[in-house]
Amino acid sequence: MTEGSRLAAFVERAAYEDMPEAARDQLRIRVLDSLGCAIGALNGEPVRMIREHLEDFGGAGRCGLIGGGRTAPDRAAFYNGALVRYLDFNDSYLAPGETCHPSDNLGAVLAATEYASGSGRDLLTSLAVSYQVQCRLSDEAPVRAKGFDHTTQGVYGAAAGVAKALDLDAERTANAVAIAGTAFNALRVTRTGALSHWKGLAAPNAAFAGLHSAFLAMRGITGPAEVFEGNKGFREAIAGPFEIEWEREGLDRVTRTILKRYNAEIHSQSTLEGALELRARHSIDPAAIELVQVETFDVAYHIIGGGEEGDKTLVRTKEEADHSLNYMLAAALLDGQVLPAQYDPERIGREDVQSLLRRVVVRPRADFSARFPAEMPSRVAIHLQDGTVHEIEKRDYEGFHTRPMRWETVAAKFDGLASSRAGEALRGEIREAVRTLKDRPVAELLALLMRVGQDR
Repeated sequence: MTEGSRLAAFVERAAYEDMPEAARDQLRIRVLDSLGCAIGALNGEPVRMIREHLEDFGGAGRCGLIGGGRTAPDRAAFYNGALVRYLDFNDSYLAPGETCHPSDNLGAVLAATEYASGSGRDLLTSLAVSYQVQCRLSDEAPVRAKGFDHTTQGVYGAAAGVAKALDLDAERTANAVAIAGTAFNALRVTRTGALSHWKGLAAPNAAFAGLHSAFLAMRGITGPAEVFEGNKGFREAIAGPFEIEWEREGLDRVTRTILKRYNAEIHSQSTLEGALELRARHSIDPAAIELVQVETFDVAYHIIGGGEEGDKTLVRTKEEADHSLNYMLAAALLDGQVLPAQYDPERIGREDVQSLLRRVVVRPRADFSARFPAEMPSRVAIHLQDGTVHEIEKRDYEGFHTRPMRWETVAAKFDGLASSRAGEALRGEIREAVRTLKDRPVAELLALLMRVGQDR
């Protein structure tokens, strides 16, 4: 059997009944978290552009859009996926050489399940497949150091999850994975240097591509069978040698994913929690801060701390701000929180935050790097103008797998993000629909999501 056919056999045999209860609970929590992120992003600038794009092109109205309207499945996958991703507030998975956001698959799996008239149970099973495939490839075949983006593994996860939602057999599933994996290998420049809208749209595009590939395979289109191990395949051209025993894989990887407490890049979470704890404990006046020193693990330093992916003191846009530890720390210390409001253009450009972010110094620490990703270690030292120094060291944060968020905490996050577009009654209906998702047709959830913004 080829590697692709072994993966496809795993997808075909995956069943809701085989999913541990903890994984089922965590999936529902992540669906609710993702939907809060999506509703909170409805006013995002690129989201409005994509909506105009959809309305211009039209498309068979097979699938619902969050916020109202219907379109073709691939466009629904892209749009709803863009909503989940735009705020950069959705879940993450930390592997030694890769970080990804598995809930990026929700838009595609949701569209495919609705297209197939599937149930919430079908949606959860298919989403668990996407999580497992993307996370395990991130574990064993990281590509960031080779210059490729984590959405490279994401397209495999999206194709696998959509194939499951469409109830494709193993042969068609293998073709879906082969088409997606061959055609869509994304460059890491997406997240380096001056950041653009594409930072938030690369993953929705990968989900769109995975769904597109699965629908082509459903019609009978074939792809390169040896996409992984073949001549010039994924191993040889990009990832290098790796092995995954798909015959032994389960559907539990979601329990190792983590949620964001703050609307900030994932590797910043423990640092922000520590800084905010110091601010509250010592009633720190931001105007009295002379210097903020941060010691963190090498991945955080290189991605958001001014390491190999570029200077983080030049911050002009939302995309640059939410990938700058300097900016996020400055905003947290000034405002006492990091939420979508901290990324308003007017807030980003204000002198207080621009001045303070230049007084943040970030350095990597070898012992912290050795503890990642089992922990998210960080040390923050805030130096005041009178010579006082307040310090804290963290190993995790609320939302990390060592301190997971409970349903009630995520429900509060959902309400905070969705309250401007959905009234209390509708929010309650959506929360209940997600809590009881396995017992409902997925069309019921879509009907509620299409009412968002329509009946405040």
